[in-house]
Formats: sequence, C-alpha cells, structure tokens
Amino acid sequence: MQTKKLALTGAAALCVLALAAPPAQADRPAKTVTVTVMGTSDLHSNALNWDYFKDAGYSDSQGNSVGLAKVSSLVNRIRTERGADHTLLFDSGDTIQGTPLAYYYAKVEPVNETGQIHPMAKAMNAIGYDAVTLGNHEFNYGLPLLATWVDQMKAPVLGANAVHEKSGRPAYKPFVIKTMKVKGEQPIRVGVLGLTNPGVAIWDKANVEGKLRFTDLVESAKKWVPVIRGLGADVVVVTAHAGDNGMSSYGGDLPVENASAMVAEQVPGIDAVLFGHAHNEVAQKFVTNKATGQQVLLTEPGKWGQRLSVLDFQLAKQRGKWVVTGKSSTTLNTNTVQEDPKIVELMKPQHDTTVGYVNKVVAKSAQQLSAAESPYKDTPILDYIQHVQEETVKQALPDNTLPVLSIAAPFSRSAVFPAGDIRVRDVAGLYVYDNTLQAVKLTGAQIKDYLEYSARYFNQLAPGAPVDVTKLTNANNTPDYNYDQLSGVSYDIDVAKPAGQRIANLTYEGAPIPAGKEFLVAINNYRQSGGGGFPHVTGAPVVYNAQVEIRQALIEYATAQGTIDPSDFAVSNWRLTRDGVPLF
Repeated sequence: MQTKKLALTGAAALCVLALAAPPAQADRPAKTVTVTVMGTSDLHSNALNWDYFKDAGYSDSQGNSVGLAKVSSLVNRIRTERGADHTLLFDSGDTIQGTPLAYYYAKVEPVNETGQIHPMAKAMNAIGYDAVTLGNHEFNYGLPLLATWVDQMKAPVLGANAVHEKSGRPAYKPFVIKTMKVKGEQPIRVGVLGLTNPGVAIWDKANVEGKLRFTDLVESAKKWVPVIRGLGADVVVVTAHAGDNGMSSYGGDLPVENASAMVAEQVPGIDAVLFGHAHNEVAQKFVTNKATGQQVLLTEPGKWGQRLSVLDFQLAKQRGKWVVTGKSSTTLNTNTVQEDPKIVELMKPQHDTTVGYVNKVVAKSAQQLSAAESPYKDTPILDYIQHVQEETVKQALPDNTLPVLSIAAPFSRSAVFPAGDIRVRDVAGLYVYDNTLQAVKLTGAQIKDYLEYSARYFNQLAPGAPVDVTKLTNANNTPDYNYDQLSGVSYDIDVAKPAGQRIANLTYEGAPIPAGKEFLVAINNYRQSGGGGFPHVTGAPVVYNAQVEIRQALIEYATAQGTIDPSDFAVSNWRLTRDGVPLF
C-alpha cells in the first residue's frame, strides 16, 4: 500500500488509501472508478451487542442489534466485496458517552488518570476508522478526558467549528484528505470536513465556557470546503453532528442546531453529508445546492451501531481531472450479521469489569417500582429522584430559609426497581443521563410559566374522547426527557385546555402561590443551561452547584438508607385532568 502526505493548513492529514481501478483494456488506462464510504454515528459507547441496564444481550421490539462488534462484521464484508483499498470508514459523533461502559472509564476508572485505552478508542482503532467527528456528548466528561480519547484514536478526530475562545483557531483538526492511488492515473483525493454541534455551548457550558466556542456549521463549511478543494480534493464529504431539519432545541443567539441540510443547500462544493445527532435512519436523501444546482447526497445511520451507511461515488476522468458522475447511499442493518469475534475478545476485559460494576447491589426496595406510567401519572419511582434532589440541596444549604422544590423528567419508561435487591444498573436505568445537580431561585410566577411550558408535552383531549395513553403524550414530537414534573407544590394539568392555559390549582402547603414568592428549585445542569428551552432557568440565580452527579447521588442515598420504601418519600402532588375532572 502506498501512502502520501499532504501539508494542510491547521491540520496534517495522512492519506493512506490505495485504490485499484476496474480492469482496463490493454491499449488505454481505466477512466472510471468507484469510491465507497461507510459511516456510523451516535454510537454512544455501544461496543458490544449488550444492554448493561438489563444485564443481557440487547433486544428491542424491532429486532435491532447494537454495537461496534456488529458494525465491524458489516465493515469487513463491504471491504471484502469492494476491496479494502476501495473504501473509507467515517463516524459523525457521540461516541464516548451513553452506556455504563463509557461511564465507568470516564468516572470510576478515568482513562485520563489510569492510562488505560478508552474502550471506544480500542474498538475503533481495531476496526480501522479513517476519520471521526466530534459529537456534543464528547464534551460531557470534560476536556481532559476528551483530549485523552483524541490522543488514543489512530483516526483523526475532527471538529472544524470548535474553536479556541480567545484566538478563534480550530481546537481540533478541521479536516483530513485521503489519497487513493489509481494505477496508471493520477490519484483520487477524498476530503472529509468534520462539524460538531453548537449546542455544546449550552449543554456542556460548565466544561467549555471561556475555553471553546462553537461557530455556525454553514459559515464553517463555507470557510473550509474551498480550502479542501484547493488542496486537490476530488470528492468532499462533510461529517456533521447535526440533524437535517433546520431547527434548534434552544433559543437565543446560538447557531442552528440541526443544520446538515442547510450546509448541503448553502455551501458549494460538497458531494455528500454523513450526519447524525437526531438518531434517525435516513438511507438516502438528496438536497439541491442553491448556488450550483448540484445534488448533494445525505445519509444518517441511526444510532448505537444499529445501522451502517454505505455511500458509493462513481468518478470519471474528464479533462484530466476526476469528476463525480454518480452517487447513491443506503443503510445496512447490523442485525444481519454476527458480532466480530475479534472485537468481542478485545472488549472482554473492560466489558466484564463494567458488568461487575453495574451488578453491584446498593440497597433493597420494599416493593417493585415501575416508571412505565411516569409520563402521565405521578409515580413513586420519579418521586425518589425528586426526594434525593431535594434532600441533597437542603443538606448542602443548611442556612437556606426558602422552600426547596425539585424538577425531574421521565427519562425511561422501562425503568424498574425490582422488589428486593437494587443494583447500580437499576438506578442507571432510571437516570440514564450524566447530569449534575444544581439549584436555582425562581418566583411563583416563573414556576407557573415553567409548568405551562412543560405541559405542552400533552396532546389536547377533546370532551368525551377516550383516554388513550398512547396518544396522550409527546405532542409535537416532544421527547419524554423534555416533560418536567415538579415536586414540593401541587397542581393540575388540564389537557382539555390549549397549551399555555393548562396549569390549575397551583398551591404550596395548601395555599395558592403568590406570584412573587421565592423558591429554590433543584434542577439538572442540562435543563439549567438551556436544554429543552424552558423559560427563566438560564437567567435565574444559581445558588447551588457542587458538581454532584445525580445518578451517583441516587446510588449513595439508597446505600445510606439501605431500603428504598415509597412510604418514606412518595407524594402524589400532580395529576392530569379534563375540564377539572381527573383522568385517572
């Protein structure tokens, strides 16, 4: 295999791919060639086909598989079919967060302290990724751990629009160009530009504020695509950790969150966009570039290694240059292959360590507690989260004289505390995000606004219509994690009323809450920093922020109590109504 190095502004790109052309006639060299790009995104630290919360092989109602070991088998198959030197493998971000495997090697035995190889670096290096782009969740565990993972990756880790706060210079490699040798012809150069999500500035404010800022995806692509073309790239692929609907989950002045299609429409010179972040499967989509009229190919390979995107580019020699003459993409389902035994064996030590950790018993539960109905009923298992958050804030602020409330959302409908032993994985299955606890000061009027915003989660229920819980929630595709419930006060949500007019009978200790009355509200860092766009909290005074992980607080509280008994903490303080009549 031949290699070629190109000197690039801001990033050195090692170009390693050789490409054999189709058989040529003896009297002239081949003039056409196909380049195949494979892509993953939103792996979320799924290395093996395993569910750590259930302590069993992964399964869902659609029969999906997960994990890099499955991806590896598909990649091996494509490389065999097309020729290993005919292919490239990219990823569009959200790699090192999402399962207890990632949590363990970020928090329990942090790889930036122990010197161990991060499990996702180990697996991706073994599979042979050619470039990987930063997702927003790469920043969850702080910049030191991220830097360690980047250093451990053999593939370049890209993020053109993550720049240093002061200098504005790229904090990570913006792009890489891969050079493919073609026998008897000039080489083909494939450039890949990596773009991450501007929402990092909100969601991981504590980790990046004053250090990094995140520029607009479209403007960043306008800056770098001409540079990549100028260095001789014949094919340009953008790997973007951003959905394609042009919308944002946040307000304010930040650049658009889901800008992948906008990049394709507004930036000339792009052949394809491999995107992620939205966790959707998009096998093939074409967007017309407004400046050139050219068709730009888009594909998204779902989440967790359930799919592999495969993009094919046909190139022909025209006037001495390689030109893309055709392109297409599809997605392959990883449930069609077995796990690659090489990856399974490679992951076994760290996987086994994680399995041991999640099966550690932390307490007992007096009865089974389920989160199945938590999106539409006040359930004891969510009250446990509320109780621990309230108690943590109260103990940390012994001189506080304001009432302490708490906010929590139903992250997982499948979460269960079984009667008897409670293990780490049971708590982790209830609180699946790596959030930290804060407390902010809000007034009664602000709390009313907050609850009205949250209650948009419900579809309006007509008089006399049957109560169908499968159609009651997730209005306008609002996810469960953006439905906040409030403890410490009592209120009704009247789903017969239009959004914005649903909160009724809002009381504290049996009396209506004055608009100006002040409360402390326990809240997670994602919500306080603007995640979900809830009103008032981003500008509210923060009175507590000790960087306590909520999941760990739940575990430690259970361990200290010994038994989780709903009679100690469960309070039914909110309900759904229709024209004042309870639904349940």
